[in-house]
Amino acid sequence: MSKSVCTVREATLADMDVLAKLFNQYREFYGKAPDHLGAAAFLSAHLNQARSQIFVAQISEQLVGFIQLYPLWSSLEMGRVWVINDLFIQADHRGKSIGQALMQQGIAFAKAHDAVYIALETGMDNLRAQKLYQKLGFVIEDGIYHLHLNCK
Repeated sequence: MSKSVCTVREATLADMDVLAKLFNQYREFYGKAPDHLGAAAFLSAHLNQARSQIFVAQISEQLVGFIQLYPLWSSLEMGRVWVINDLFIQADHRGKSIGQALMQQGIAFAKAHDAVYIALETGMDNLRAQKLYQKLGFVIEDGIYHLHLNCK
């Protein structure tokens, strides 16, 4: 596929309708039911309350992808951690280096905001994403289990 020139910029509330559609597509990719109103409310709250940082990829006037980072703290490192929780590019725009551009923006943002490290996780079968993350310097952690407890 040919590479398209994309612009990566900070998301704004003016992007909400299209961003919520992208977020819905992202959630559906992971097996969640569509919920456009819920997606818009979730993202609007995060933007309004500065609970996350969202960047969008734009080709011409069309939003084609996004990355969302969340702030945390590391007790062991005694510093700020940024978690790249969401990365999504519309299917017809994949393979055009848009994911890499979004990741680079997210990494630059985290470093500029005093990150001691940047964390992310992906499915073991998501080899395409793993290749990109490793290309950008991320390493697979040995000796650590990532656990979670469902509360719903």
